[in-house]
Amino acid sequence: MATACYASQTTSGSHRGHLNEGQLLAAYCRQGDTYARDELITRYLPLVYGVSRRYCQRGEQLEDLVQVGCIGLIKAIDRFDLDRGVALSTYATPNIIGEIKRYFRDKGWAVKVPRGLLELNMRLEQVMGDLAGSRHRAPNVHELAEAVDATPEEVMEAIEAGRSRNSLSLDHSLCRGDDDDERLPLDSIGNCEDGFEIAEKRIILEPGFARLTKRERHILHQRFFEGLTQSQIAANIGVSQMHVSRLIRRALAKVRTEMELREGKEC
Repeated sequence: MATACYASQTTSGSHRGHLNEGQLLAAYCRQGDTYARDELITRYLPLVYGVSRRYCQRGEQLEDLVQVGCIGLIKAIDRFDLDRGVALSTYATPNIIGEIKRYFRDKGWAVKVPRGLLELNMRLEQVMGDLAGSRHRAPNVHELAEAVDATPEEVMEAIEAGRSRNSLSLDHSLCRGDDDDERLPLDSIGNCEDGFEIAEKRIILEPGFARLTKRERHILHQRFFEGLTQSQIAANIGVSQMHVSRLIRRALAKVRTEMELREGKEC
């Protein structure tokens, strides 16, 4: 009868607003009328706002939560079964809450974490309290792994991922001890120093230079550290410029060969 009543009124858009919930649900669920679906969504927006306000104190804007809650409402309308004999509000409310909680679970973390780690972290949070209460102590990794049916490595990874839930702004002040002296985390970040790059290069070149003779190291030092020309080096050690050139090439070949051998062993 509700369907027949609705069908007699579909010719006029103004009549659609006078239909009750049962008539609109029958029209959409049995006839696929999208206008009835839109009307149901509009009528239940206050419900979405009411549920969303419960969670707006968690750092998210109310309008963002309402958009997420509307997704839960739409899913509830699309999945609604007339034969269940329950009100749409009763069925929609858990769907709206679930969608909002899923949003906080997936989007409320400072770092993007895989879904599997998110779910495992949530399970660990549930069992930690139970195990601590029953054993009167904090559970270890192996006990947690057994409780959630996971490996100790997976448990450790999930716990580590849980630390990414919140982040600290670089503009957030930190109190140092009991005094009033406060500093920003940004102030504790070190500056880039050229000495680190020089030290790294020396570590890389050290095995090759160890193969050189004292004379070869002295020549390379004059050429690359003191910046002398080959003619100046030749005058300092009493040989020809051509001989200095050969000595430099031979010394560099030794260094290169030793570095290549070291890289091959590491691979």
